[in-house]
Amino acid sequence: MKREALIRQLRKLARKQGLRFEIFTDRGRGSHYRVRLGDRMTTIQSGELSTLHVRTIRRQLGIEQDG
Repeated sequence: MKREALIRQLRKLARKQGLRFEIFTDRGRGSHYRVRLGDRMTTIQSGELSTLHVRTIRRQLGIEQDG
């Protein structure tokens, strides 16, 4: 999954659940973004993200896994 696709999913989830969603492009190092969902924050690298990495990001943001 690409970073942009994950960000789209997170933005949609935040809108649906009424949570604050912010992306900080200037706080990450290099091409990394800092993302805030509600009161949780994590870093997302650029490019292709492995399934394990996506699962870790979702866990850090407190999102229940699908299925």
